[in-house]
Amino acid sequence: MDGISKHYGVSYTPVRQALGGLIGGGLLRKKSNGRLEAIKQIHTKSPLEFVKSKTVVKDPSKAITEELVELSLSGEPRFIREEITAQKHGLTRSSLRHILQRLAGEGLLLHIPRRGWQVKPFRQEDLQAFIEVREVMELKALDLASEKLRIEESKKRLKKIREGNRLSSGGKVTIDNSLHQFLLSLADNPYLNDFFERHGKYFSILFDWEGNDQKAGKEAISQHHQIIDALLEENWELAKKRLSIHLQTNHPVLSNMNDLQPKG
Repeated sequence: MDGISKHYGVSYTPVRQALGGLIGGGLLRKKSNGRLEAIKQIHTKSPLEFVKSKTVVKDPSKAITEELVELSLSGEPRFIREEITAQKHGLTRSSLRHILQRLAGEGLLLHIPRRGWQVKPFRQEDLQAFIEVREVMELKALDLASEKLRIEESKKRLKKIREGNRLSSGGKVTIDNSLHQFLLSLADNPYLNDFFERHGKYFSILFDWEGNDQKAGKEAISQHHQIIDALLEENWELAKKRLSIHLQTNHPVLSNMNDLQPKG
């Protein structure tokens, strides 16, 4: 997963989601040793029919994740009914369980014995507590990474991440959040990584979902540019100041819970 993340210049979160979707869709399987292998596909359709069918297939993993995020934001501990959810998304219950197990590993779901899958209820105070600790951790990561950020290869990576945060002429927002993971990778501190692996997965899902809000997305792009510009200039104090502002303020959607809660 680390190799895939570095190859595409993204954080672990979209890699996990993509692999979970491939497992859920029956294209990959996890072996007993933890490695993944492709499942050989046998197609009875003609090549033309198969190409046509691919154009209408939606990623059930992404759709299910978005639905569960909205349920989480309601603040109520709700249970998922496997049979109904599997039918809704055209999945077998076995394929659905692969997706639910992954989301449970990322903290969005809790598996309660003899009761099933419960969506983790969102708590504003949990978010605030996480952001406070996250800020301390990421500022420490920036300190540890500063010498490596002087290297030309690192500067090239920063410029690539900057280019990945853009607003198209049509107003489409594209956000590349890999700056945070890049700083952690350069810091090379296993205890920093352990914190985000243990406690950051659930909030990473929420932050990715939050990026769908155009206003918040535009602000994230601007803040990412400002942080990266300071890093390229090797102005560490300014970069830390801008990083703190970004971590503390770029959650306007999650701060307004009335707008987020599902209607009806």
